Parts: sequence; C-alpha cells; structure tokens
Amino acid sequence: MERTLAFLCVSLICLSLSVSPVDAYGRSQLRFNSNGRFKILQVSDMHYGFGKETQCSNVTPEESPYCSDLNTTSFIQRTIASEKPDLIVFSGDNVNGMCESGDAAKSMDMAFAPAIEAKIPWVAILGNHDQESDMTRETLMKYIVKMPYTLSEVNPFGSWLYPIDGFGNYNLQIEGPFGSPLFFKSLLNLYMLDGGDYVKLDGFAFSYDWVKSSQVNWYEHASKWLEMEHKKWPFPQNSTAPGLVYLHIPVPEFKQFSTPSYGVTGVRQEQTSSPPINSGLFTKLVERGEVKGVFSGHDHVNDFCATLNGVNLCYAGGAGYHGYGKTGWARRVRVVEAQLEKTKYGRWGAVDKITTWKRLDDKNHSLIDTQLLWSKNTSK
Repeated sequence: MERTLAFLCVSLICLSLSVSPVDAYGRSQLRFNSNGRFKILQVSDMHYGFGKETQCSNVTPEESPYCSDLNTTSFIQRTIASEKPDLIVFSGDNVNGMCESGDAAKSMDMAFAPAIEAKIPWVAILGNHDQESDMTRETLMKYIVKMPYTLSEVNPFGSWLYPIDGFGNYNLQIEGPFGSPLFFKSLLNLYMLDGGDYVKLDGFAFSYDWVKSSQVNWYEHASKWLEMEHKKWPFPQNSTAPGLVYLHIPVPEFKQFSTPSYGVTGVRQEQTSSPPINSGLFTKLVERGEVKGVFSGHDHVNDFCATLNGVNLCYAGGAGYHGYGKTGWARRVRVVEAQLEKTKYGRWGAVDKITTWKRLDDKNHSLIDTQLLWSKNTSK
C-alpha cells in the first residue's frame, strides 16, 4: 500500500511537471508522445544568407529569378506542417559564411525562424562554413543557446574541469511518455558532436577537421553513464537504450559505400569529403554497441543510408537553396522516428524500432526511401 501511494505521489509530481511552463528560453524536457513515438527532423546545409536578397544555386533557369533563401524557409515550414516533428536538428552549415554575410546573427535568426515560429524544440551543430563571417565557432554557439526553444548547448556540463575540443558537443535524453513507468528513463539518447571546420596543422592543405580524442572520450563516458542510469532502480532495464549521433562532416567510413549497391538506400552523387585522419569515433561507437545511426550533412547531393558493423551511416541531403545542389534533383531533409513497444501490461516500454525516410521539396512534397534502421527483435 505504501509503495502504491508513493507511486501515485510520483505520478502527481509528473503531472504537475507536465503542465509547468517552459523556461525563459522556451525549453522543456523531451519525451515520447502518447502514441509511443518520437520524430526527429534533420535539416542540413541551409547555407542561409540574406533572405530574399540571396540567389539560389543549381536551379532551373525558370526558377532562378524567383528563387532565394525564402525557398529554404518555405520548404522547412512545409515540412514542419507535414511531419509535425518532436525535435528539429540543424546539422551544420546553417548559415553561409564565406565572407558574404557581415551579420551571422541576423542570418541565423532567419535560418532558425521556422522552428522558433512553430514553437518546436530544436538544436543546432556547426558545419565548416558557419564561422566564416563575423563570429567564431564559440560565439556562434553562445548565440544559438540563447535563442527561443533551442536545447542546444555550447559544451557538456563540467567541461571546464575536463576540457573538450570544439563547441556544440552535448547529449539529449528522450524520456518515456506521460503515464509510463519509464517516465524518468531516457529511452533514446542523442549525441551532437562538433566535427570542426578545417585542419590547422602543418602538412594538411585544405583538409576537413576530425572529431578529437577528447570528444570520443566524452561520448564514451556519457554513454556509460546513461547505460548505468538505464539499468538502475526504479524499473531497471536489461538492455541499453539506443542512441543516434549527429555531426556535420561525415566520418571516413562513409567512403566505403557506392550506389546503387545491395543494402544501400539512396544515392551517392559526389565523393565523401571526410577528414584525412580517422580518429576512431566510429570504432568507439561499434565497441559501445549503443548507437544505431550516424547522421551527417556536408555532401549535399548524397542522401544514402548504409549499414556497417551494425551502425547505419546516413546522409541528410542538402536542404538549402543557397548551397550547391543538382539541377532537377529536389532539395531534401531526413526524418527519423523511434517507436516504443507495448509491454504485456499494455504500457509503453523500450524502443521497438527506428525508421527513417526523406521529404523532398518537389511539387508533391514527396516522401521517399522509407526504411527500417533498427529493430529490437532483429537487433539489426
């Protein structure tokens, strides 16, 4: 009886938390919805500039006179309305530095506006072009974390004691839905990583940067801590919650795949522009066995997903009209959805499966390439 009363008290506390207002920046805890689902919209390579004054790249001659950054905004708004995501991940090259914007903050305000106007939680990581105007990577992230409805972080808590390379390394925990025994458990873990911009060491001419050992170590420690939390009282779980990684520049392992090829969904239309050094991030992900997918941008006209050693490597495809694309090949975004399983008591349990698809900015707003990334039953 005492245990039942304790559980009811916890439930009442949870209910009070559920209706409490968000904080000053519009932040609230992420969790699965009442249907046991959590949907992530990945938007990569917007390369946002000056709004309506910015011309588009690689569009038809008929489209060119009327095409601008506003086409990117319209595409994102259209997709938010169709997909109704629980979280938006802007995965780098959000603004087009390249010395053409003297006001990166203004460009970011316009770039992230669809998420803010929709009052949807969102996060951002940086690409290799974001800082190429009037803000450093540090000041960019410090500006982003103060924007409404963002859950972005400059770096993880405690990083002043244990320094970590880059700006924008952090973890998001997606907890169970209201009314679930797993309300306080993270059932899906998201890891955002700052992959840097360009190598600043002698001997590397115009080479893209790599994830550093300090970041790999941070991921490992965070992953182990989350596993421990997942398996402890109350409602201890036997397995580890699945994880997803988002970073802009793809890890070198993306190079291994060609299209069309067996088990590869989507297309490759350019080479993988990955770092010249393999710093071991992918190896660590395989060792931990938790992460089911790595999602990158950077190479705008690649949008494939392929599986290597149990980890899915997926491109988003370019969403922005100012960044390069391919004439006649629609801009696109990637959606990932996690679905919980029903327990024998009829309540929501752990993640059952993770699926993905792409939305195109074409006449029909096409949904293509739906595929199963991972299933608890098949341990894919």
